[in-house]
Amino acid sequence: MTLAPARQPDKVSVPETREKRSRADTAFQAIVGGCSLIVLIALGGLVLLMGVGGQEAFRTFGLGFTFRNVWNPVANDYGAWAPLFGTIVSTLIGVLIAMPLAFGTAFWLTAIAPPKVAAVVGTAVQLLAAVPSIIFGMWGFFTIVPFMARHVQPFMMHNFRHVPGINLLIHGAPFGTGLMTAGIVLAMMIAPFMTAVMRDVFSAMPGMLRESAYGLGATRWDVMWKVVVPWSRTGMIGATVLGMGRALGETMAVTFVIGNVTSVGWSLFAPRSTVASLIALQFPESPAGSLRLSSLLALGFILMLLSFASLSLARMLRKDRK
Repeated sequence: MTLAPARQPDKVSVPETREKRSRADTAFQAIVGGCSLIVLIALGGLVLLMGVGGQEAFRTFGLGFTFRNVWNPVANDYGAWAPLFGTIVSTLIGVLIAMPLAFGTAFWLTAIAPPKVAAVVGTAVQLLAAVPSIIFGMWGFFTIVPFMARHVQPFMMHNFRHVPGINLLIHGAPFGTGLMTAGIVLAMMIAPFMTAVMRDVFSAMPGMLRESAYGLGATRWDVMWKVVVPWSRTGMIGATVLGMGRALGETMAVTFVIGNVTSVGWSLFAPRSTVASLIALQFPESPAGSLRLSSLLALGFILMLLSFASLSLARMLRKDRK
């Protein structure tokens, strides 16, 4: 019995193979380009919605709407400065508190802590980043607000009320709500995000750089300040901008603890408001087509511009430090 000869595979010409690859590349480029186009359309739609919706407010009050310190629904008189001021100050407080916390935690996890302990703590940090914002707001309302009202502000008033400059930052009734409380809650919210990013940046750093510094007699402080920080400054700026972006737009957590009073003042312990909290509270009560609704949409438009400005500033800092 003779065996039939094995069937030879069909030969594919080189031009045909190149044509298939060209089609696959074209399809892949079309899909990826479509995804990026959807993102741009969504972003442009958001900006257009806020800008068009707030044009009545800008037409009524002019461009000075941004710096008008008034929000009176009874008189139908509105301005953005009070919530905008609260947004900026509370965000700065949150970032200033969260930055050293995130940096110290990330450096400890990557350079000091034992691997098993670092794994447990790192997982806990990631779980903390997944906690919903309203939980932070409830925690701040039931824990931080009473603590600030009963201990922190009375202590500050008793010891620093006669110190020039500081007395402007601590005066007011001890309600417990205000910019400082909101900043502390925001710091607890954004610190896990910043820690996770900084930890990844520090982990990507070549170990040879640290070992060489230690071999030359450098201390841990020298390694952190002269090796880790210069090498990872771009990633640290990115982590800070990520945390700042979330702090700028945070709504429910801040609404619980800031007091929601549309006024401007330098006291960190007086009730204030932010753009996001004001929109969340008054949007359901604003009739369609009203000047009040248009003013809220104008606030959202200004908040988006503020976010874009912070991102642009971060990119400028990255370019200057390269």
